[in-house]
Amino acid sequence: MSSHFSSALRELAAIAERVATELESELDVALDMVQATVKVGGTLFFCGNGGSAADAQHMATEYVVRYMRNRRAYPALALTTDTSLLTAAGNDIGFENVFSRQIEALAKPGDLLIIHSTSGNSPNVLRAAEAAREKGVKVLAFSARDGGALRALSDHSIVIPTTRTDRAQELHLCIEHIICDVVERSL
Repeated sequence: MSSHFSSALRELAAIAERVATELESELDVALDMVQATVKVGGTLFFCGNGGSAADAQHMATEYVVRYMRNRRAYPALALTTDTSLLTAAGNDIGFENVFSRQIEALAKPGDLLIIHSTSGNSPNVLRAAEAAREKGVKVLAFSARDGGALRALSDHSIVIPTTRTDRAQELHLCIEHIICDVVERSL
């Protein structure tokens, strides 16, 4: 294996080992939040920007379609996918409101907003968290670095200990796949 691959994979493995060792109890809380929401029939709402938007869409699909097992569909929606809504909201009420407006319209107590934001400081995800709190909807955040301002607006936050956006996103997706697998096996 060339040094490019071995060093990058070892770096990812080292961060994953840190997460497994240092964040185990925090990961259990995140699992409990998702599991409780799905169990009562609540909807999982996902959002994020850029690569995090792709991860949000990816995870919503895993819950609606399936991950590893054939089972009933779980209610999940990526707030990143409706181009007509996103462009109208961005144009008419500002890009910082594209997710919060959807939370205002669609979310209810018993649902869960799952935010992907490696910086934890994007105005649109911060407003989404605020809108969720106003609606009595819990917020689970996946971030990196220090968690940003999102950390204080979330009911629970998983902060990957890295400054690298790509490594954080890789581990967010890995963790969320594990959560989805456990949810499928338990419900």
